[in-house]
Amino acid sequence: MLITGLEALPSREGNDARDATGQEYELKSVNTLRTKSFSTHHHINPGIIAKYREVHWIFAVYEGIKLLAIYRLTPEDLEPYYTRWGTKWHNEGGKDINNPKIPLRYVEEHGELVYKAD
Repeated sequence: MLITGLEALPSREGNDARDATGQEYELKSVNTLRTKSFSTHHHINPGIIAKYREVHWIFAVYEGIKLLAIYRLTPEDLEPYYTRWGTKWHNEGGKDINNPKIPLRYVEEHGELVYKAD
């Protein structure tokens, strides 16, 4: 939050933060010592996907407790995932998807680098 200038939203429900223009964000982080992908939501369904299509995402990359980089992705950047998740949800009879991942490599290749550690 300090680096991006975002303001935390007070509720645990809904989006995580907003910028000075009112644009809301989903915030995700990963510790690369443990995994190379970002968790999303435990119950992905059309309602969650619709919510995600309205917000930008901030992905923070850590190695342990050291912040390495921050990336920003738009809804358009993440549309391939939204489309895939929606198709899977419908093909599996409307069963919520448990926490699909977004790979770090995808974020690095498609995101805007906002911060990089020296």
